[in-house]
Amino acid sequence: MLRRTTRRRFLTDSILAAAGAYAATRLPTSALAQGPSVGPNDKLGVAVVGVRGQGSGHLSTFLDDPRCHVLYVVDADRRYAEERADQAGDKQDPKPKAIQDMREAFDDPNVDCISTATPNHWHALTAIWAMQAGKDVYVEKPVAWSIAEGRAMVAAARKYGRICQVGTQCRSHQALRDAMAFIHEGGIGECNFARGLCYKRRRSIGALGDYASAIPETVDYNLWSGPALETAPRMTRPNLHYDWHWQRHYGNGDLGNQGPHQTDIARWGLNLQRHPHAIIAYGGRLGYDVERQDPNYVDAGDVANTEVSIYDYGDKCIVFETRGLETPEYMGAGIGVIFYGADGYVVQRSYNNCVVLDKELNVVREFGGGGSHFGNFIDCVLSRRAEDLHADVLEGHYSASISHLGNISYYLGEDRKVTTGEAAHVLSGVPGLDDNQETLDRTIEHLRDNGVSLARTPISIGPLLQFDPDREVFPGNPSANAMLSREYREPFVCPAQNRV
Repeated sequence: MLRRTTRRRFLTDSILAAAGAYAATRLPTSALAQGPSVGPNDKLGVAVVGVRGQGSGHLSTFLDDPRCHVLYVVDADRRYAEERADQAGDKQDPKPKAIQDMREAFDDPNVDCISTATPNHWHALTAIWAMQAGKDVYVEKPVAWSIAEGRAMVAAARKYGRICQVGTQCRSHQALRDAMAFIHEGGIGECNFARGLCYKRRRSIGALGDYASAIPETVDYNLWSGPALETAPRMTRPNLHYDWHWQRHYGNGDLGNQGPHQTDIARWGLNLQRHPHAIIAYGGRLGYDVERQDPNYVDAGDVANTEVSIYDYGDKCIVFETRGLETPEYMGAGIGVIFYGADGYVVQRSYNNCVVLDKELNVVREFGGGGSHFGNFIDCVLSRRAEDLHADVLEGHYSASISHLGNISYYLGEDRKVTTGEAAHVLSGVPGLDDNQETLDRTIEHLRDNGVSLARTPISIGPLLQFDPDREVFPGNPSANAMLSREYREPFVCPAQNRV
């Protein structure tokens, strides 16, 4: 039996809606918890928004959870909405309704919670609209396209008393939970530095051009574009549905795609519940001319595929390395995090595996095991205990902001092409706990190993940006502050945090 609105639910939701006075940096307290609001024969009504890629996994997970019934499958491409709804019909009866406009699902009082795996530029508005409609939200990483959007999502969750989980699923994996506890208990001695890695080969997405004819007729391009300024009837890349990751109008590059997983773990291990106060990034979109064997080739992407970003927290430091060309692992990790302790290292080597290394890099201990991140979300939806979330929206905001801050430095310095010697000189004055020269040397070696001519296509280096972690602004830097948000188009305007 599907869940229906009851007097008890109405009263509970009214109490939750009245919780708007909660500060944007605090979780709702357990005083809001009313216990599960579904009866023993009822199920949570779910809508899944964005189902072509990661969202298909969302859909499968909710279909497999006996506490849930999927009511809507939503995608701006009706082909995928209908295909996934039909597939869901093999697991539940009746099958979900396939729709293109998420607002139809948000208007349905039988929908209790939604999950979303849309492109990044839609994350914040999807979540805010849903929370304003009284729905709980599971949102994929990065939590938002920009820092301002992330803060608005935190404000909405607190104002409306909603459960909002971010899809940084390592927070629920036993391997990571045990490894982080080991670090916090002093297992590798004092630990103030972490290095995140995204060594993931990314091929060229094709040359920049007019690909309007490549937009499938099943796509509502107005809805697909949503908060982004619509470029229809033009589309500037051949593949609509994935390669938006590599165009900053919609995505955030691999620093904002893979990065929030590893920067989240880095913050977790270092006990950082704040933003950095200084940031610098360098790199470029390099090597695709070599890949295509054409020195004049220009890839349609406009985000870096090689990028090193340094985050200074004063007493602690995080460095993130993005490499989109062929590269070997580093200290046994390709996608992972390395924690540097006084007595050794902890290395995350996969989502389900972490190892402890001594100072001679011998494995002395290992942590393994997965977990159910969606299960944690549903538990909290039922209990109304947001404090039990493994990845509350505020955690997601801090972690995604690392990506945004690094990209802002890179974008501001994109036209500042430098020699390796000039880069070394700039980085010699950058504070932090990393050996900046060694990291630069490894990055340059990586590019040269992939045939990149740094004389012809040099790297770029951004400015060292000062950031106010409390106000979330760059003091006295209007150019950087302009990148904290974006220009929207009606009616897809993401509200500011004080207007949610």
